[in-house]
Amino acid sequence: MTPHQRWRSRRAAGLELADLVAARLDEPSSVLVLGLPRGGVAVAAPLAATLGAELDVLVVRKAGVPWRPELAMGAVTADDVRVRNDDVLERVDVAEREIDRAFDAARAEASDREQRLRPGWPPVAFGGRTVVIVDDGLATGATARAAAQVLANAPTPPTRSILAVPVGPRETFEALEVDYDSVVALVRAERFDAVGSWYDDFSQVPDETVTALLQMERR
Repeated sequence: MTPHQRWRSRRAAGLELADLVAARLDEPSSVLVLGLPRGGVAVAAPLAATLGAELDVLVVRKAGVPWRPELAMGAVTADDVRVRNDDVLERVDVAEREIDRAFDAARAEASDREQRLRPGWPPVAFGGRTVVIVDDGLATGATARAAAQVLANAPTPPTRSILAVPVGPRETFEALEVDYDSVVALVRAERFDAVGSWYDDFSQVPDETVTALLQMERR
């Protein structure tokens, strides 16, 4: 791993990522940047500020393998948009009822978090805009795929969708190119271990920090 492929913080990654996203935009003024909580919002905030774009959050929760929760069987939104990670499900022996239970629990967590992060706020409007989905890194791509389905199934979908993530496996980014109009990454890694290994500071982002970043946008 070379020095330029590692970031001091999520903020540093977001600032660097903003340059690549800007090169893909026709009208920056119509851009909506959506961070995937919690770490994705910490990347999305400096990116949105650099672009002069609106910042909001799209809550998607991973449904993990029961005995290995960091391994995603899929992802789900508060509105129950579910994406199954078939590659993982083919490798693990999980009963269908356990899969459903994991998705139900993840949905409940997503609903609770959305209420805490967007208390009483109106639904996000995508229509007629370029929407940029941002995370701090990806592995299986399940949450990014669920986010893409939210955009595609919206009553008024965006005119264009962009996925912007600092780092992830090359094959995962390539697979997601069918879900987004454009996929932007600083590093498409040939060898990938964990997202945190690409950051000097990958400490957990508290909900309070995410709320503060979003509240600053609404002042």
